Amino acid sequence: MARKAQKTNSKNLEEILVEATEKLRGAMDPAEYKHIVLGLVFLRYLSEAFEAKQRDLEIDKLADPEDPEEYQADNIFWVPKAARWNYLSSHSRNSSIGKKIDEAMRSIESENDSLKDALYKEYGKPSLDAKLLGGLVDLLTNLKLAESAGDFDFLGRIYEFFLAYYAGKEGKRGGDFYTPSSIVRTLVEMIQPLHGRVYDPCCGTGGFFIQSEKLIQAHQGRIGDIAIYGQERNNTTWKLAKMNLAIRGVEADIRWNPEGTLLEDAFPDMRFDYILANPPFNIKDWGGELLKEDSRWKLGTPPEGNANFAWIQHILHHLNSNGIAGVVLANGSMTSSTDSEGEIRKNLIENGHVDCMVALPSQLFYGTQIPACLWILKKNGSKTNGKKKPGNVLFIDARNLGRMISRNQRELTKEDIHKIADTYRAWRENKKSYCDLPGFCKSASLEEIRKNDFMLTPGRYVGPELPEEEEGAFESKMQTLVEQLQSHMNEAQQLAKRIRKNLEGLGYA
Repeated sequence: MARKAQKTNSKNLEEILVEATEKLRGAMDPAEYKHIVLGLVFLRYLSEAFEAKQRDLEIDKLADPEDPEEYQADNIFWVPKAARWNYLSSHSRNSSIGKKIDEAMRSIESENDSLKDALYKEYGKPSLDAKLLGGLVDLLTNLKLAESAGDFDFLGRIYEFFLAYYAGKEGKRGGDFYTPSSIVRTLVEMIQPLHGRVYDPCCGTGGFFIQSEKLIQAHQGRIGDIAIYGQERNNTTWKLAKMNLAIRGVEADIRWNPEGTLLEDAFPDMRFDYILANPPFNIKDWGGELLKEDSRWKLGTPPEGNANFAWIQHILHHLNSNGIAGVVLANGSMTSSTDSEGEIRKNLIENGHVDCMVALPSQLFYGTQIPACLWILKKNGSKTNGKKKPGNVLFIDARNLGRMISRNQRELTKEDIHKIADTYRAWRENKKSYCDLPGFCKSASLEEIRKNDFMLTPGRYVGPELPEEEEGAFESKMQTLVEQLQSHMNEAQQLAKRIRKNLEGLGYA
């Protein structure tokens, strides 16, 4: 019963938290305010996890509730006394609350190496109103929890909700750090990273990793069945990712690199079972002039003015021999022939690295109208599944799917995601349930793709939808045909009688 009541509370909580935090925000920019709110949610999470373990240790006569090693053994962060929520909340009306929170964050970092330099520590700056900050602390203090394991999922959902909310508030800038959850779920459901190494070369706030762990749990697996690796250029986004993963209890090797992944590969010698990525679209200044002879460009040197095919080849380079990747890219990647792009795309197809292409509906991304698509790539181009022909590519046109959730924002529904993912998996696993569906999906041969000049737009292959029959149309048409047939049969009988009569008159009957 406690868990059921908590679900109802969390459902209503989103509206309550938005209204409350917006009242407290004042004139502060959302880009800054999100770090304040998310940092406090994270701090509340650390305290709850710590205190839950502390209660268990207090019952155990052989345990020491003040021994950090007791907590580390269960992957729980050690929280010093002055950083625990009860202590901070008791000082929420104090003018020094900002400094106390900064001290709390620093002490947590010093006690937990995996959080080093990952926490926001600017609560005490003069420009941040102490009353505003105290109000936020009170708001989160009044967020009543059930003192159960469900609390951590509950706080994780709040954190994820605020990530999405502030991405929407920031528009285009929000899209730089947050991939809409329906796109994340679609790619994860398609390639299903249930075990092995998973990598995201531009991981943002870690959404692909979180969704992968959720999928594993849904399949009765365990957190830890996958080893997670990631890289992020933006330092503040890297911090959000570290907190997002920690609040979900997910261990990961996430590297911050101000040079960017393409210029400074953090895992040059590693190969991965799965790669999930949403690289920045059509980046011009990516350092291509410095990487002309890079060993990753086995299928052609990417143009200096667009990084799309640099990302694709970087990802392909890091897949192991049976690896598979899901990548979000701008639609131009499917047709562009600028400089070497057309040649690289041709080589990708001829070598069997392109497994599936999905055209997405518009308005899925925050702050940009650039239409996007999904590339599913495989390392071993010659490997087939069942009787699937080498070189075949599955094309899915999902442009008509999704629903509007606001005036400017669309999302793929749960049914849409299953339709796309189930279609791909049925095709890839050579199930009898797969069949080409005009207007939606088509398994195209290499020869067909060659005839289309190696263009990968799904609409070229799936064709138009078959017109839907109106309700009762078949029965009506069939009845008309039967009536016409009966009429023709009656006419034939009458004609036969006349012919017979004429033959009798001529003496031939």
